Amino acid sequence: MSAILDIADLTVEFPTRREILVAVDRASLTVSPGEIHGLVGESGAGKSTIGAAIMALLERPGRITGGTIRLRNEIISGLDRVAMRRLRGCEISMIFQDPLTSLNPLFTIREQLTETIKAHLGVTDAEARERSLDLLARVGIPEPGTRLDQYPHQFSGGMRQRVVIALALCSEPGVIIADEPTTALDVSIQAQILDLIRELANERQVGVILITHDMGVIADTTDRVTVMHRGKVVETGATRLVLGKPSHPYTKSLIAAVPRPDAKLHRFPLVSHDGRATEFRIDDLARNWNRTRAEAGKPLFEIRGLAKRFLQRRSFIPSRRKYLVAVDSVSFDILQGEVFGIVGESGSGKSTVARMIAGLSRADGGTILYDGKPVTGSGSIAWYRRQIQMVFQDPYSSLNPLMRVDAIVAEPALHHGLLSGKALRRRVDELLEHVGLGAAAGLKYPHEFSGGQRQRISIARALATQPKFLICDEPTSALDVSIQAQILNILMDLRERLNLTMLFISHDLPVVRQMCDRVAVMRNGRMVEIQDAEALFAAPREEYTRSLLSLMPRLDWLAREGIEGQIEG
Repeated sequence: MSAILDIADLTVEFPTRREILVAVDRASLTVSPGEIHGLVGESGAGKSTIGAAIMALLERPGRITGGTIRLRNEIISGLDRVAMRRLRGCEISMIFQDPLTSLNPLFTIREQLTETIKAHLGVTDAEARERSLDLLARVGIPEPGTRLDQYPHQFSGGMRQRVVIALALCSEPGVIIADEPTTALDVSIQAQILDLIRELANERQVGVILITHDMGVIADTTDRVTVMHRGKVVETGATRLVLGKPSHPYTKSLIAAVPRPDAKLHRFPLVSHDGRATEFRIDDLARNWNRTRAEAGKPLFEIRGLAKRFLQRRSFIPSRRKYLVAVDSVSFDILQGEVFGIVGESGSGKSTVARMIAGLSRADGGTILYDGKPVTGSGSIAWYRRQIQMVFQDPYSSLNPLMRVDAIVAEPALHHGLLSGKALRRRVDELLEHVGLGAAAGLKYPHEFSGGQRQRISIARALATQPKFLICDEPTSALDVSIQAQILNILMDLRERLNLTMLFISHDLPVVRQMCDRVAVMRNGRMVEIQDAEALFAAPREEYTRSLLSLMPRLDWLAREGIEGQIEG
């Protein structure tokens, strides 16, 4: 079968004042009708740049300086803006990573769909509305007649991504570029989106380029895969061949860093770019940490009947007010020195529980005891907040862009009056060293770092007060697999050396298995079950847990080279 999209020796450059950055270096790949072609690699590998080049959406001063892009055997890489605008959205569509940035919050879904349909197909308003209803039904949105006149904020994350897919299908294109379409979605919504993409490829013979850092998505969804590293294609072929028997050293190390759903690792192998993997050790920091392991096994938190509701509809008459019950009578303990995991779908209440434990949200009911002392309803909890810190999901929005890194890391210790002057500077330098950034990083600003480096800054900041308890809310969801391995190894080291207790929240079930001692499963604000991590993954008690685990990528045939020595037991 002839290729619907053919990229040959594509080179993309970004000129700067000092040098020319080669973002894509003579990359080649083909996509056939009905094929899902995965494009995988670390951040900065050039994956998204290829997608932008196909769509002629390269940000200036980026430019194509070599090679060709052919669509149905016609060269499109040299088309002018007018010709490309006719082609874009009509013959080639794109599904972007963040549906919130793809949808206009000021317009209804109907207005956004019908505008696109009329622009490309030239139909009447009535015909555009009928097509919009059909598209929403095809992407699995219930009650499309009602949802059509709603706004993006009235949809969940998974539903918004379905709307973005509907927009991509408006003109019935031959090629769809999906750029990280499931990042930060929970496992059930991710499965629905990927099933929809497979259905489009199979039934309508659409060629799909799936750009992602999630090796589980690549393994379960794609027919062929291209692995990129620093702008170059290092390996390409059938997915089972490339991931099951990789030939390039970079591909092997990338696969070795994937969290396994079937075995617990002692440490994550790190992706090596030059034959040497860097490990980060924190022995010196541990010597200065006033902690003993004698407390291990004692309950640090005792949480009973925790509840939280949010007002959805206001009214002067109490009986007419409408509330959303986010957390409904939740009870559990967290033991000293353990990593306690919470998993569940979006809206299950796991992050709300974390915010109440952190004191960022007031509980409407129940009690929280920390080390035997009440936290809820106890007045000032400044003493408590010194003992706990939080690592947030998005390192981009959790760091002040106007502050230098040393000031960011020092801020919690200054706020609580723990250190000042030379002693504070020493602690900041020490923390930056032990998360692998080095003391010199303190002189820079957040925008000068990658996503993984920013998350290390967040961890260093969280440790500034020498807390006993660390809350990690989706700390690696936006990171590629190699950076994720580094961050998880750092957290493992912190737990082991400092006897830290952690609450670890994630939608990534293989990561939860690797990190946690016990796991709680939440659904609709309630605890479904709590078990030791290995017992839960081996023999879940509840039907909901079994259905959740069944959606986890199995990865049985993925190459195991490089991880054998890391498997526990």
